[in-house]
Amino acid sequence: MRPSHNDSPLAFVAIQAALHAGQILRKGFGSYFSVATKINALDLVTEFDKASEESIINFIRSHFPSHAFLAEESGESQTKDAPVLWIIDPLDGTLNFAHHIPFFAISIAAYVNNHVEVGVIYQPNTNELFVAHRGHGAYLNGTRMHVSTIQDPQYAVGATGFPYGMSANREKSVAQFEKFLDVGNPIRIVGSAAINLAYVASGRFDTFWGTNLSPWDVAAGKLLVEEAGGQVSFSDGTPHDMFRQNTIVASNGHLHQSILDILK
Repeated sequence: MRPSHNDSPLAFVAIQAALHAGQILRKGFGSYFSVATKINALDLVTEFDKASEESIINFIRSHFPSHAFLAEESGESQTKDAPVLWIIDPLDGTLNFAHHIPFFAISIAAYVNNHVEVGVIYQPNTNELFVAHRGHGAYLNGTRMHVSTIQDPQYAVGATGFPYGMSANREKSVAQFEKFLDVGNPIRIVGSAAINLAYVASGRFDTFWGTNLSPWDVAAGKLLVEEAGGQVSFSDGTPHDMFRQNTIVASNGHLHQSILDILK
């Protein structure tokens, strides 16, 4: 039996907001559009990042006018006593999008009482909708998801991504990558932390690690992994806090300690 996300107003609105924004991104993908840089030449923003974010915020605000927002492009728009903080990445994988590479996603999370209550990641090009509701599991297009059952690190498929400001973290990033290569793991770099986390939750990847990620990169994906039976922490084993930057590690749980040992 498939779950009804209508039972959760937050999940229902997040799903509809993601689907509406997905239509914008599908229309824009492969077309000609303006591209601007943010921090450096590879950290990009397009008019479709902004259009997607505006669509998401306007849709959610039309249902929950008292809620606050933390979004990648517009920053924080928050009232002190807002009951819910929506954490939004309107286009995770902008570099891919700008270069007509079809790996990008929308990430929306509802943060309530110091934890993410609902997480939605939507891949418009594959029409894959990943949804997690705290305590109710994680789903891909309505079918329950579970992390993989791989227990031996040498058989694990890992995923990672290098930060745009890698020059400041080159030694650490390269050293971590080399350690995984020494184990013999195949490693995938798809260019979207949200997709990486969703793929760990769905069992496509067994592990993921990433550095210098922002709340909008990981908020929804962390809940997906946990609700699918996986584990998320910092690389030193301490609990993950999405408002603090450090190396995040996500896994199927069976491999978690092994991954932490490799990253030491």
